[in-house]
Amino acid sequence: LSYPSCITKPPHLVPASKAHCTSPWYKIFGKALARVQSDSQVTARIGYPITGYGNESRNRAARQRIPNRVWTDEDGVEHVEVNFYIRGPHGAGKVYSEMFKDNSDRTWKFMYLLVEFTASLQGQVMLESYIPA
Repeated sequence: LSYPSCITKPPHLVPASKAHCTSPWYKIFGKALARVQSDSQVTARIGYPITGYGNESRNRAARQRIPNRVWTDEDGVEHVEVNFYIRGPHGAGKVYSEMFKDNSDRTWKFMYLLVEFTASLQGQVMLESYIPA
């Protein structure tokens, strides 16, 4: 796992002067969090606003580190996996996400995006699942 030293805030709070820190995993964290925040199934269960963070810890630095993995497959396709926690006013959960860069149009697409709810809200919601044509 690698974390750029310049990342200290959520994606929407990173100043323009830190734009060079937009590594692929950080962009994917932002896309996954935005998709989760906008999903009615998720907001119905844990409420709004929803925040995303790296680890369940009282340590601020630990919360800011988003576990990630970046790799290129045998076909030359770049993949990024991020897993992080979410919390809303009525509950919490964990997000599992993987995106890949489509070589045909150079855009990032979800391979999967899964939200697993914790505590009394136990259950899962699959928000995205890629099935190749």
